[in-house]
Amino acid sequence: MSEYKNQIESLLHDHGISHSQINFNLGVEELYAEALSRDEALLASNEALVVSTGKFTGRSPKDKFIVRQSQSEKNVWWGTVNRDISEENFEKLYKKMVAAMNSKELFVADLFAGADPEFRLPIRVINEYAWHNLFCHQLFIRPNAAELAEHRPQFTIIDLPSVKADPATDGTNSETFIVLNLEKGLILIGGTEYAGEMKKSIFTTLNYLLPLKGVMSMHCSANIGPKGDTALFFGLSGTGKTTLSADQTRSLIGDDEHGWSDKGVFNFEGGCYAKCVKLSKEQEPEIWGAIKRGTVLENVVLDDKGVPDYNDISKTENTRAAYPIHNIPNAVEPSVGGHPKNIVFLTADAFGVLPPISRLTKEQALYHFISGYTAKLAGTERGVTTPEPNFSTCFGAPFMVHHPNVYADLLGKKIDEHNVKCWLVNTGWTGGPYGVGKRMHLPYTRAMVNEALAGMLDNVETTEDPIFGLHIPKSVPNVPNEVLNPRDTWSDKEAYDKQAKDLAGKFNENFKKYTEGTADAICKAGPKAG
Repeated sequence: MSEYKNQIESLLHDHGISHSQINFNLGVEELYAEALSRDEALLASNEALVVSTGKFTGRSPKDKFIVRQSQSEKNVWWGTVNRDISEENFEKLYKKMVAAMNSKELFVADLFAGADPEFRLPIRVINEYAWHNLFCHQLFIRPNAAELAEHRPQFTIIDLPSVKADPATDGTNSETFIVLNLEKGLILIGGTEYAGEMKKSIFTTLNYLLPLKGVMSMHCSANIGPKGDTALFFGLSGTGKTTLSADQTRSLIGDDEHGWSDKGVFNFEGGCYAKCVKLSKEQEPEIWGAIKRGTVLENVVLDDKGVPDYNDISKTENTRAAYPIHNIPNAVEPSVGGHPKNIVFLTADAFGVLPPISRLTKEQALYHFISGYTAKLAGTERGVTTPEPNFSTCFGAPFMVHHPNVYADLLGKKIDEHNVKCWLVNTGWTGGPYGVGKRMHLPYTRAMVNEALAGMLDNVETTEDPIFGLHIPKSVPNVPNEVLNPRDTWSDKEAYDKQAKDLAGKFNENFKKYTEGTADAICKAGPKAG
């Protein structure tokens, strides 16, 4: 162990770190003790570690940059999502980080991203907070002793919230920065305590690296049925990826990030990062049970007895639980599966006009994949007073580095090669928009998804939506027929038609930016009116 420690210290010295206050690859209990003794966290009644992320309770997309270099120059889809920063400004920030590391006690973890050994990425995480290190320990893949001895990081995250940028001299947008240097294998994070930046920086990195190897990278959850059938669930935050993939009748591969190679599907992570808002034991028993000792709870309010109150959103609606995947009883380890037989695209339509489930052609599937639609609700963001459409290409625009067509082309090939069935599932509103209608009943959504994955909807009679062109099943076992066609659930049919045409128009307007280079059949697979 001392030889290994010397080896690690030697590598850290490459960053110019000369002091000895470095904690290497601590276990869960050691990190618990450090976080509590340093007053970084509280202990909840369920023994989860409860932390506050301070000023930032979510990601800072406008503060994320990629260093413009020879390879990234030609491969990255530059724009408002993938902002560039110069190598000169990167070096300025890196020197600030090195200076800070020399004055701090550090926590270092060597981990993997990618459950398939052929494509896994060895990573190193350097933190000033013990709880940040625990977060990464639980969310990434933990090497065994033999793997740890041979571990050589290809990417290193240095996350020091106390280090702040000077926008005037460092070329950043604010004091906060998340900077990816793809050629040097370095990720610098400063000015924010939100741990999700580390998780999503590695996801962004894999979204760059893997498609160059012909591997599809995906913002989706995945599970396996009793017959070995793999299913993928694409969706933005709050649409139900984690909830619907955590099913007692199916085994979980992962809840958020996956790759799809010529061998099948593999999880990028070794843990889950579940939303906690309104979490209940009755509605989501698997997630409820997974939150225990070893879990990091972000921005969750405790009552006076130390019991988590998941209904209290006084800090943020984006309360989160980070726990190792083995806390889910039916998780698959290693987190790999065969080629998917079904793909489910999830949306939470707050306008109440999309069907709760519909069958998609391949072209429709790629249209909705490129569109990546859900809705922002009133009150979830400053200035949002009524529902707004939110189009996030590939259901993960902030993390997609290449042009959307790169991912769509890979997905289209996979759908063809493996004859995959595709579905659009609306977990949002029915009977009217947000404020008038009500959220789709979760047991109905589960029943619809389960019947689709079981093949029970393959040959059921459908009706075509006249505006969106979607194929809506006329019946689904264990679901009332009257909820299947959204127009039937509205008391005011004219109001529905107006709302549906308005949303269809927003789909068509959004897609204009992707038409160049996109097959005509895909462009024509969107709404027919609007």
